[in-house]
Amino acid sequence: MSSKEIGFNTICTHLGEIEDQQFKGAISPIYLSTSYAFEDVDVKRYPRYFNTPNQEALCRKIAALEKGEASLIFGSGMAAISTTLFAFLQKGDHIVLQRTLYGGTANLVNEEFEKHGIEFSYVDTQTAAGFEEKIQANTKVIYIETPSNPLLTITDIEAIATIAKRQGIVSMIDNTFASPVNQNPIELGIDIVIHSATKYLGGHSDILAGAVISTEEHMNRIFEVAKNFGGSLSDFTVWMLERSIKTLGLRVKQQNENAMKLATWLEEQEDIAAVHYPGLPTHPDHQIAKKQMKGFGGMLSFELQSHLDATQFQKALTLIKSSMSLAGVESTILSPTLTSHALLSEEERKRQGINDGLLRLSVGIEEENDLIQDIEQALNKVKTLALQD
Repeated sequence: MSSKEIGFNTICTHLGEIEDQQFKGAISPIYLSTSYAFEDVDVKRYPRYFNTPNQEALCRKIAALEKGEASLIFGSGMAAISTTLFAFLQKGDHIVLQRTLYGGTANLVNEEFEKHGIEFSYVDTQTAAGFEEKIQANTKVIYIETPSNPLLTITDIEAIATIAKRQGIVSMIDNTFASPVNQNPIELGIDIVIHSATKYLGGHSDILAGAVISTEEHMNRIFEVAKNFGGSLSDFTVWMLERSIKTLGLRVKQQNENAMKLATWLEEQEDIAAVHYPGLPTHPDHQIAKKQMKGFGGMLSFELQSHLDATQFQKALTLIKSSMSLAGVESTILSPTLTSHALLSEEERKRQGINDGLLRLSVGIEEENDLIQDIEQALNKVKTLALQD
């Protein structure tokens, strides 16, 4: 069965399954062994080499979802990001990155690259020209993330890919926020796609994993570093992730619809100072998002009016959970200042437009009216508290 011949949800459900030849079960069996034969076998299997039966099967599924030739799965999103970056960067090389990155990625670059003699430049604008201006003779990688975390800014993927190919530079993207449901960067010319599979691929807030997808050539290069870094994933988690991906298309479709309705409603509320969601016509990057995304995603962020306390608002919510992660079937909310971007300096957060009143909302699959009522009652509580102060 070729991924080119079947639809997205069919890929999620069937491609990359392991056939249970002994008992004819409906789902993939799980192989928990960490020790395999090495004589008279076609493949010498070893978990750290990313080639156990469950690992290989899941990699085929994820590669198909992102329209890539091959993929690898890792123990976390940061394991996937760090391994991939170090596979293509060495002492004396240079990388161009957009400024609005996941805090963990920025922290990796800021704290580790200088130690390894790797130069880096951040781009303060989302424009293709801004990226091209930062390219140097020793630039080897361009790295983007779109939609960005937490302000949902949009970078023109095709434009960045075009610049990278013209300059002979490897292009990479963190596609976590969009998921393969909403965006396939390889089809737009990007070389390497990275995911925190903890998020939409897992989707149930019970898996820690990462994934990288690209050509066979690029993945072989990443594998040579990965087997030394040791960021492989346990087969039980691999099995859970394969199970979770079966419903990826259905989950994200509902999250897209809920996020659009919530963003539209929030924009109409006088207690909300700003809403950041690429599906809104008022979003500055809406037209680019329409061009490259099939759906606008389940992530949004918003800012309360300055007289309302964001921490009190989160505590007043009863249905939406305060949580440090995102993309589960349940709606969650957090303060980027206190969590995802806490490792950045206050100055750097201000430069990116991340203020203390900004809240990032990961929209789940609940009924949207229930979510709206929860936000509404929380707003009423914090307004009452503000009047008392």
